[in-house]
Amino acid sequence: MSDFILVLDEGTTSTRAMLFDRSGTCRDSEGAALEQHYPRAGWVEHDAAQIWARTLACGRAVVDRAGGANRVAAIGIANQRETVVFWSKATGEPLAPAIVWQDRRTAALCRDLRERGEEAGVQARTGLLLDPYFSGTKIAWALEHWPQLRESGDDLAIGTVESWLVRKLTGAHLTDASNASRTLLMGLGTGRWDDGLLDLFGVPRGGLAEIVDNAGDFGTTDAFGGRIPICGLAGDQQAATIGQACLDRGEVKATYGTGAFVLANCGASPPASRHRLLSTVLWQLGGRRAYALEGSVFVAGSLMQWLRDSIGLIGQAGESEALARSVADNGGVYCVPALAGIGAPWWEAEARASLTGMSFSTTRAHLVRAALEAMAHQTHDLQTAFAADGAKWACLRIDGGMVANDWMAQDLADMLDLEVERPAFAETTALGAAMLAGVGCGWFADLAEAATMRGATERFAPAITARARDDRLRGWATAVETVVAAARR
Repeated sequence: MSDFILVLDEGTTSTRAMLFDRSGTCRDSEGAALEQHYPRAGWVEHDAAQIWARTLACGRAVVDRAGGANRVAAIGIANQRETVVFWSKATGEPLAPAIVWQDRRTAALCRDLRERGEEAGVQARTGLLLDPYFSGTKIAWALEHWPQLRESGDDLAIGTVESWLVRKLTGAHLTDASNASRTLLMGLGTGRWDDGLLDLFGVPRGGLAEIVDNAGDFGTTDAFGGRIPICGLAGDQQAATIGQACLDRGEVKATYGTGAFVLANCGASPPASRHRLLSTVLWQLGGRRAYALEGSVFVAGSLMQWLRDSIGLIGQAGESEALARSVADNGGVYCVPALAGIGAPWWEAEARASLTGMSFSTTRAHLVRAALEAMAHQTHDLQTAFAADGAKWACLRIDGGMVANDWMAQDLADMLDLEVERPAFAETTALGAAMLAGVGCGWFADLAEAATMRGATERFAPAITARARDDRLRGWATAVETVVAAARR
């Protein structure tokens, strides 16, 4: 009997395989770290072969413990989105390093395209902005600088990480609409590759995958000891939005993982932002698309990792909550975590991180608290931009590894001045992929029925004065505007 959905949750720093039952309970999990490579300042790469090998090993481990492939009804895949992989159609082997979404090597290309006046047209077609974050500029750079890609001709396959995993699992070359919408190459309203955009970035259509729905029959694999259909595909942030059951227009979630990403369900019409937010496909089912407005923060949980591994301020991420609580306030210290540039609503690829306001009275606890406070400060900037675009938040549903920190969850409620809702099971990216696969394999009639998998939640209400909130936000505004201004000089 097929009791489980197997989710392959492909993150930036790790890959995991998770087994979900029909109630949404995660019955087993296996994870492995992924190595980040930094060949130059601002460059971030992965080894696509390692992504596949470690994903395969994790999947086999949980399937074996479940009693074999016959216990698994379907596979759902969620992935880091704008990361791009290059491989041989004939052999299925990588032809170059995977360029990670955090990579900033195309900053100069993006600046040149903006100066040529291309951004308005790109935004109108894709809902995105010209930033190194997105896959299209990464592909353009790779085709120019890596001769083995040009020389591969019609053998070259290009795709985001879910496309790479589907290729290794089934041999097919597919990409789902949510991931395709993050490439700078898909028309947001048409759901198809756009010839004008392909020409702009010099991308060969023959190298790109077929764009498909987020739930359905995407082929079967025998990689886990028996035939299992792949029935759900989604970019990680869209999967988390589904996992948070943001299924109605106006519902909003924020995920605090390596980066932080806020998505608001905008219904069946593509939203147009006037405040440098992104418009993106939330899901596509039966060829019909739902859309979201998105704000992207490049550095969130990776800031804690940096404080731990590079600076040595903390021994483990869990220490941050106790340190934040050990001081009454930030002591005037502000952290602008632009370690990989700064995202929405600023979009300044050349920005660099700063710590300001320090004195002899500043302690390690103040620095760590300032780093945690930056999560609420950046989210407040996004809240302001969403409201200006007509998407005011009534409640924010939060998830991701960072929100296990109760202090941070409360700080978000305090600085946003609204209720923040946290599910008991915070790994909503994987849960959303399970919901999609459940719809795709027939467990559920639709996403509304699948939403029963979400489970219990708890809420945090604002608990500080307006004056205290305003004082902190003024200090943050000075700090972030200084960083942005320095980058633009």
